[in-house]
Amino acid sequence: MGRIGSRRALGVAALAVLFAATAAGSGLQVAPTTLSLKAAQNADGLWLSNTGDGVVHAQVRVYHWSQDGQGDRLEASRGLVVSPPMLQLAVGDRQLIRVIRVAAPPNGPGAVEDAYRLSIDELPVDTQGRHGLQFVLHYSLPVFIEPVGSAGAPQLQWSLQRQGEHALLQVSNRGGSHAQLAGLSYLDRAGQRTDLVPGLLGYVLPGATMHWMLKPPATAFMAGGTLEAMVNGEKVSQNLALAEGDR
Repeated sequence: MGRIGSRRALGVAALAVLFAATAAGSGLQVAPTTLSLKAAQNADGLWLSNTGDGVVHAQVRVYHWSQDGQGDRLEASRGLVVSPPMLQLAVGDRQLIRVIRVAAPPNGPGAVEDAYRLSIDELPVDTQGRHGLQFVLHYSLPVFIEPVGSAGAPQLQWSLQRQGEHALLQVSNRGGSHAQLAGLSYLDRAGQRTDLVPGLLGYVLPGATMHWMLKPPATAFMAGGTLEAMVNGEKVSQNLALAEGDR
């Protein structure tokens, strides 16, 4: 699958895609929305359910997930397998999807958490003779594989860089496990708070560096202030200003 944009890869909630068919909305639901397998754990599961008013057909595929200077990268992988990979759900039905680890967990000195993505796609049904729009859903769910021993907490380094008229947030993770970033806001030295990203921003995998363009102009960050964010569900604060030479 190759390189993709981080916002497309990192959404935990469903993305609605328009497909020519009927006006009925989909009822495909997935729970939980993330999995974490311990080194000694060979399998886990998630539930797909149909809360809509029509039959749902879905496909589940596995991708190994890494990050580089261009963003997220997904590659088809057999390190995990899912069963069943194809399914049909009647109205009100639900199905357990088994997620089975085939490859060995990360091991050895310096081993860090490994990461995969489950791509769950609703398939359009045959609605010949009916008009309107059908909403089909796509979920991209993270699966993390803990290494043998302790992975260690994420260790983040934050910086702000100017890119044109805007500021680029750079976050590097030198720890052994992922960091999920959400709920970003910036409190300047005058005490004025600006909400940057109210929901999920994205993930930074171990050993990776990720970048996000912020909406406010670069001048909003020149005097310095405090960036507040939720990292893996816990609130953190970081003093930040535009890097020297970028002002």
